[in-house]
Amino acid sequence: MDPKTSGYQYDQKGNKFRIKQLKTPQTQDAKLGHLHKHYAEHPSRGLTPAKLAGILQRAEQGDLIAQCELAEDMEEKDGHIFSELQKRRLCMKSVPWKIVPPRNPSAAEQRDTEMLQELFEDMTFFDQVLFDMSDAILKGFSNQEISWHQEEKIWLPQEIEFKDPSWFRVNPNNRNELMLRDHSETGEALQPFGWIRHVHKTKSGYVSRNGLARVLAWPYLFKNFSVRDLAEFLEIYGLPLRLGKYPTGASPDEKMTLLRAVMSIGHNAGGIIPKGMDIEFQNAASGGKDPFEYMVSLMEKTESKAILGGTLTSQADGKSSTNALGNVHNEVREELRDSDLMQLASTLTRDLVLPKYMLNCRSFEKPSRSPRFEFDITEAEDMKAFSESLPGLVGLGFRIPRSWGHNKLQIPEAKGDEEVLTLPGAAAENDNQEQKEAALKKQAITKIAALKQKSSTDVADLYSKQLADDMSPVLKNFTDEIQQLVDSAESWEDLQESLADLNLSVDEATEVMQQALVAAQLSGQHEVNEGN
Repeated sequence: MDPKTSGYQYDQKGNKFRIKQLKTPQTQDAKLGHLHKHYAEHPSRGLTPAKLAGILQRAEQGDLIAQCELAEDMEEKDGHIFSELQKRRLCMKSVPWKIVPPRNPSAAEQRDTEMLQELFEDMTFFDQVLFDMSDAILKGFSNQEISWHQEEKIWLPQEIEFKDPSWFRVNPNNRNELMLRDHSETGEALQPFGWIRHVHKTKSGYVSRNGLARVLAWPYLFKNFSVRDLAEFLEIYGLPLRLGKYPTGASPDEKMTLLRAVMSIGHNAGGIIPKGMDIEFQNAASGGKDPFEYMVSLMEKTESKAILGGTLTSQADGKSSTNALGNVHNEVREELRDSDLMQLASTLTRDLVLPKYMLNCRSFEKPSRSPRFEFDITEAEDMKAFSESLPGLVGLGFRIPRSWGHNKLQIPEAKGDEEVLTLPGAAAENDNQEQKEAALKKQAITKIAALKQKSSTDVADLYSKQLADDMSPVLKNFTDEIQQLVDSAESWEDLQESLADLNLSVDEATEVMQQALVAAQLSGQHEVNEGN
């Protein structure tokens, strides 16, 4: 029974579900309404080492709320973390992608792959989907809900909406399975075909320990201690000490008046006190900002290493920041980008390409024959060096496929009658050659018709006779020129020199032979078509 007509469909694991469920997002269910009313508690406020350790421990036990909200706070409050994460996330949006068919595809699989490519290209919000998937780099996972609709019997995502990570928990029976937070102990399983579930592997371990947030939390905490201490130092110890003196027997009101004057005079640069009271300004406490700046700088370098694998693509200290080291660090960042893209491609193949393929394509037989989503992460070769080295390799006998050269240089191959680039002289020469070949074919066809009208004898004999007749004038011209040289030569040496200097034109003879060969080929094709 066809699942599309029976109302049922099968997911990637072979589990049956009702296809009408695709039209209703799972999170619109009334029993999950409490998730829409959840607001962050910002656990970064008053963060201490003990509090941070408790947050990380609860996440390991399945409660991801505080850890995900702390990651949000870190990205919002720490400009350095935000900047480095943006570099890693945004660089993936500019990489070209494509849908590729399975190995050794059939004609139907090739057609369906091309259709899927067009469907993906028409998704105007696809760039945002990629960006939201990369949020898993920090938090360890990213879930986006798919809302499906039908257009002329084709199932398409109407909307793909990013859902807050705090909506999810870990299944206590399977610590790598994310569930929606309902009021049960395990949570509710995610609906088949309804989610893009991206788990990003920054390190090995359970899903609750994958994200960079756990690595960045400690540098973030220590950096904020230093920033707070530096602010206090600049506010208090950078200013001179104000010391108020009140006379013996001063009343509590007089003491309070003096205290208010001392506290406000540093900010207002003025104040009044009763006669008999004194305010003295002592030298500011000794110290400096260097220890605080060193701690902040050290923690920011640690954050850069964790996110981008190095520091020289984000900051320079003027000492060790050479161009060579910068290039090495940039290569490390490219390796991280390529790894991120391969993980994104795997998730998109499973959660978006395969559902579209199963719902819309007739060539679907099993998930293992699904088309794949791929990013083109190959770097184009140096075109000048490539063009200089390839002719030498071909001359040595290397059999190099043309498609390999196109892939290396990132140059697409022309399809069908698509115009191609040519050299100006080569284009004119090609046009002349095509015109010449057309004229030869026309002359040959005319000769075939004339020969068949004259006689019913063997056509091959007629062609031989015709070729001999056409070549006689040409050969006679050759013999006449040579006869003149023989008659005028005074010695054998003179004849040899004259023959060496003789420049016989073979253009006419070449044209006659070309006509004969074309005529023979066309005649053979005609005989085969007639069944003779």
